Amino acid sequence: MSAPTPLSTAEIERLDATLLPAFERHHLRLLAHALRTLQQVQRHINSPYLPEPAAITQWLLEQPGLIQDPDFCERLALQLHGAGRQLEALATQHGVTPLELELEALINWARDQADRRLATEAPTTPPEPPAAPPAGR
Repeated sequence: MSAPTPLSTAEIERLDATLLPAFERHHLRLLAHALRTLQQVQRHINSPYLPEPAAITQWLLEQPGLIQDPDFCERLALQLHGAGRQLEALATQHGVTPLELELEALINWARDQADRRLATEAPTTPPEPPAAPPAGR
């Protein structure tokens, strides 16, 4: 049995169906996971604001399987808080709070990031074949 995730099976399938390049799809899944986790923390602490690292750590320590690893919880809390800052920037563009973001906004952002990255990469073409066959053939 797999570990529980804050993303539903339908949400994971929706993210995977984007057909984004691997880099952007991975970043998208991380942000979506962080969004859903921070939303769970927000409901737990009953605050409308992005949770601070201490509140995230406390919530993580209450989760089965994590209580035995406070160092991991502290590091994960900092990572989730950092993702929250990324969500804040995106939320500002949409006129909502970070934890009001919808997955569709994250997907659109990831598509935009992929388009920008791919537009700046030099196109690759196969090398030209040699003008003459190698000697001895």
